[in-house]
Amino acid sequence: MTRDEAHLQASGIPVVRMIGLQDLTWALRQGWRDFRTAPRCGLVFSGIFVLGGLALVWLLAISGYLWVSLPAAAGFPILAPFAAVGLYEVSHRLERGERTNMAGILRVVFRQKDRQIPSMAAVIVIFFLFWNFLSHMIFALFLGVSTMTNISSSWEVFLTPNGLMMLGFGTLAGAAFAGLLFSITVVSLPLLLDREVDFVTAMITSVTTCLANPGTMLTWGALCAALLFLGMIPGFLGLFVVLPVLGHASWHLYRRALEPEPARPLRTARATSSDVRG
Repeated sequence: MTRDEAHLQASGIPVVRMIGLQDLTWALRQGWRDFRTAPRCGLVFSGIFVLGGLALVWLLAISGYLWVSLPAAAGFPILAPFAAVGLYEVSHRLERGERTNMAGILRVVFRQKDRQIPSMAAVIVIFFLFWNFLSHMIFALFLGVSTMTNISSSWEVFLTPNGLMMLGFGTLAGAAFAGLLFSITVVSLPLLLDREVDFVTAMITSVTTCLANPGTMLTWGALCAALLFLGMIPGFLGLFVVLPVLGHASWHLYRRALEPEPARPLRTARATSSDVRG
């Protein structure tokens, strides 16, 4: 460890490691193992996410605005990291050989309301809302001057020159948008659950991890996007497996990407039980 890294650890700022593609395959194997070890926990947390997506599409369908569900459904993978917070705790407990009872895990997740997770949740929600606004703006920019068409039943509008340009530009904008959000959340959420750092430090650490390992993290982001997309195709039902496995795997990848937190020495005078961290 260099002198700068030692200084960062002493100051409480996480130190980033170099990781490779072999770490991704290792993390996925660990994620699959955790899901098989505690499948009930994984199904509960993924079920909340899946049922929420189905309810959104159903409400939009019966209201006559099914087309609005397209950008909304595309935004659901953006919220996947936050939905995985409970899965991080499951993996954390399995690491320590502790029980994975749902009551205890839910208590830990509920206690996050007094820490930094809500601040990150606000950032993610803002990204989600801005993506919906951006998708509407892109639609209006390319197809707003077209003849009024019910695009829920007339998909040929997307094969027009303006429609194809909208799809191409929207895909590029969405990829850049998702990549930015991925870079600030891939490490920050498990870090906030694991250590006492503020959410700004967590986001900076997450971006630093991506910049230090661009090829590996880009591959991980593309893999996550592909698996989430495949899981969404059969009516979101594939997410019952994909989401827990990726959630557990993300925890293990976070463990590989950052140096462990140094143990804090116990005080020799006037020590209290609050001085000892679990």
